[in-house]
Amino acid sequence: MIVEQLYTGCLAQGAYYIESEGEAAIIDPLRETTPYTRRAEKAGAKIKYIFETHFHADFVSGHLDLAKKTGATIVYGPNANTAYEVHKATDGEVFKLGNVWIKVLHTPGHTLESATYLLVDETGKDHAIFTGDTLFIGDVGRPDLAIKGDLTERDLAGMLYDSLHTKIMPLADDVIVYPAHGAGSACGKNMSKETTDTLGNQKMFNYALRAKSKEEFIEQVLEGLSKAPAYFAQNARLNKEGYEPIDQVMQRGTQALSPGAFEAAVNETGAVMLDVREAAEFGQGFIPNSINIGLNGQFAPWVGALIPDLKQPIALITPAGLERDTIVRLARVGYDQCIGYLEGGFDAWLQAGNETDSIGSISADAFADALKKDPDAFVVDVRKPIEFEPEHVQGAENLPLDTLNEHLAQIPRNQTVYVHCAGGYRSMVANSILKARGFDQIVNVDGGMAAIRKTDVPVVATRTAEP
Repeated sequence: MIVEQLYTGCLAQGAYYIESEGEAAIIDPLRETTPYTRRAEKAGAKIKYIFETHFHADFVSGHLDLAKKTGATIVYGPNANTAYEVHKATDGEVFKLGNVWIKVLHTPGHTLESATYLLVDETGKDHAIFTGDTLFIGDVGRPDLAIKGDLTERDLAGMLYDSLHTKIMPLADDVIVYPAHGAGSACGKNMSKETTDTLGNQKMFNYALRAKSKEEFIEQVLEGLSKAPAYFAQNARLNKEGYEPIDQVMQRGTQALSPGAFEAAVNETGAVMLDVREAAEFGQGFIPNSINIGLNGQFAPWVGALIPDLKQPIALITPAGLERDTIVRLARVGYDQCIGYLEGGFDAWLQAGNETDSIGSISADAFADALKKDPDAFVVDVRKPIEFEPEHVQGAENLPLDTLNEHLAQIPRNQTVYVHCAGGYRSMVANSILKARGFDQIVNVDGGMAAIRKTDVPVVATRTAEP
């Protein structure tokens, strides 16, 4: 028996490859199919099943394309109503894979159709559970994403409590927990950087599993939930109803455009110009009105948070050789309308003699000097409130990046505005948005709060940090 976790840091997502006696199963695959088909081909195995733990909201799953290419059966848990053919499993149903078995445990709470898959080894021993968004390492799935009709988040949280206590916690302590996500995902609030653990450790250290009552559990899991990203509902719908084949998306997006053709295509389609270079490189020079979301950060989730319409045409400016990777990463979260990329990247735009723009940056020490000269300077901190409240520059305005467009009226246009985040990634994204919206007196603070705290800039707290 082979169990492999295929973890994708950009989405903090874990897919799984299970193999026994030449038969393989994939759990929660991403949009691109090659990593799974290649892995099976290398082992001489045939992919028999594709198990989905639920209708994912934070990414578009690859189950449809993978099933078409391999003939594998798509399996969902109870209550999963789809617009395409699947095997809708019953609670307790068992699937044979070589010499091992995969048992379906219906675990509603995160969503109504959520299922956990229990892997039973060749000896009949419970080996591992693939928990999807029901149980994370250090956390449980948020119960506020599948609200509809007369079903409230408290109802779902109660279901989640029952699922954990009747289906998962009775299992042996040495059972391995393989969740769908780790730290950085918006599907939970307290996830560990570890991507696997034993169930026994989780029983001891996971705050949600230590709640003394259902009511205490409900209060704990609902407290402090951030607003779900806007694209979540759209991704869940695609996973339920279906989507365009990834091969067609790639064919359309990998059109190389000369600077002239790139400009014409943008003007004709109203495409967003998305520049995925690193923040420092982007700041030194970019195409006017382009937006920077760097590939070196949580690229896909930030695209999802900042571009509200999945059907929005997108034209890419990428480093050489990263065009296909960028298109794949966009497709993972449902952005399928890439119309092509600037051949030769930003250098080609420069060589063509076209207009460019830039964003000024200063060091944290220079920022400290600027505040001494002007203590009333306007400072924008684009970190999340949970980051801002325990520690921030005195007098700074907290305008989180994912809500920045809603608060543009709060930012002055007639004075210098200093923008920072934790380390520099999000602040350049914010500055690119502000620049495209006509804010000309913006300055990026290099290194963000990590660098600022090493200076004598006055730092205060709104409240005491949570323990």
